[in-house]
Amino acid sequence: MNRPPISSEFFPPNTPVGSDKLKTVVADLAAVQPEFFSVTYGAGGATRDKTLATVRDIAAAGHDAAPHLSCVGSTREGIADILATYRAQGIHRLVALRGDLPSGTAVAGEFRYAADLVRFVRETQGPDWHIEVAAYPEYHPEQRYARRDLQHFADKVRAGASAAITQFFFNPDAYFHFVDEAQALGVDAPIVPGVMPIHNYAKIAQFAARDGIEIPRWVAMKMEGYM
Repeated sequence: MNRPPISSEFFPPNTPVGSDKLKTVVADLAAVQPEFFSVTYGAGGATRDKTLATVRDIAAAGHDAAPHLSCVGSTREGIADILATYRAQGIHRLVALRGDLPSGTAVAGEFRYAADLVRFVRETQGPDWHIEVAAYPEYHPEQRYARRDLQHFADKVRAGASAAITQFFFNPDAYFHFVDEAQALGVDAPIVPGVMPIHNYAKIAQFAARDGIEIPRWVAMKMEGYM
């Protein structure tokens, strides 16, 4: 039986203490032999330097690292500069996202969708980059129509995405249904399920309500019993 690929996602630490703790956590998680570690990227590139520093630390420890890169509000020149920085660091793996505009910003920039970013990376960097994109088994919270959301996902794969990682979910039927629907559209890239451990139920429930993610009633009742 083939072992499924595993990756872990980190937020860039804000303090030297956090950086030291992250290195310890990376060393601990390396025991499960993850395919890569990914590092998030704030709205409009708010954590760009911290993301780069974290990715550099992970790579220096001998692990494959994949920075998140969001494109909304960005220019082609700006994205090209970021990609050049990563290439110079030996990074050829990326989680390509549309992202959110920073608060108070109204201009979407030169990239409207994540598919535009994936296409740009392929056109400018060639085939040697491994590009992950996002998938939403219960559909994107801003999307009103399931079919349209599936089409956006298929567009990202056709633009050159290597694989996808889903938003977290607690209803496995939603994941399997999404995979079936994507494959019916001709998507053959791997769709890896995103797993969110319930370490703080109140916060997880808040995230789920915000993003339209169903928490089964039996799970909610059990978790609320511990609060």
